[in-house]
Amino acid sequence: MIMTEAKLFLREPAGPIFAILLPLGLLLGLGSIPGFREPSAELGGQRVIDTQLPGMMVILSVATMALSALPAVLVTYRESGVLRRLSTTPMPPLRLLVAQVINNVAVAVLAAALLVGLGNVFLGVALPGNPLAFVGVFLLGSASVFGLGLLIAAVAPSTKSAAGIGSLLMFPLLFVAGMWIPREMLPTLVQRIGDFLPLSPFAQALRDTWAGHAPQPLHLVVMAATLLVTGALSARMFRWE
Repeated sequence: MIMTEAKLFLREPAGPIFAILLPLGLLLGLGSIPGFREPSAELGGQRVIDTQLPGMMVILSVATMALSALPAVLVTYRESGVLRRLSTTPMPPLRLLVAQVINNVAVAVLAAALLVGLGNVFLGVALPGNPLAFVGVFLLGSASVFGLGLLIAAVAPSTKSAAGIGSLLMFPLLFVAGMWIPREMLPTLVQRIGDFLPLSPFAQALRDTWAGHAPQPLHLVVMAATLLVTGALSARMFRWE
């Protein structure tokens, strides 16, 4: 099932290519700006290119796959009757969901690897200072965001509405996570609200581990709670037809 879905996945590669090339292009393009290569007082003396920029590009790739690509495919399968027909065969429809999640996560992992590797080679971006914690945060944070994507797929009545819901959630979540303005420059209230939303803890934990620090317990708890809540709601509310 995973291989079959991967072949279907690659027949329309626009989504995966976009999720890989857009963050990579932004990293390489913005990373060439001289101001981003200088220590910033607002970031505690760190360079934007070492923690803020690459971490947010990883978040952008994960969010694109989880909140846009995954819900659209699953809702399309439901609308076209694929899930209903699968439910009448010995093949459990749940396996299709698992295969879709695995393929989408694989794209996010590839994007993250390219961002880390090529950023280091071409721009001198620092490698994650706490690599094991970085990998753990990436996996937990990605799982929590994909849980949110599955919840969208569970409640969206149509493919168009799935795309709309995904965009409606993704862009505000990216904003409070620091995609366009570093979180340190946002109002304190917005920062505090962001601490309890899915993407902000993920982004900050990535930045912490990239800088060689341990992730903050609050951020790990929020990501784990998001995964548990969205996973439970998705399983309860998902409709096969």
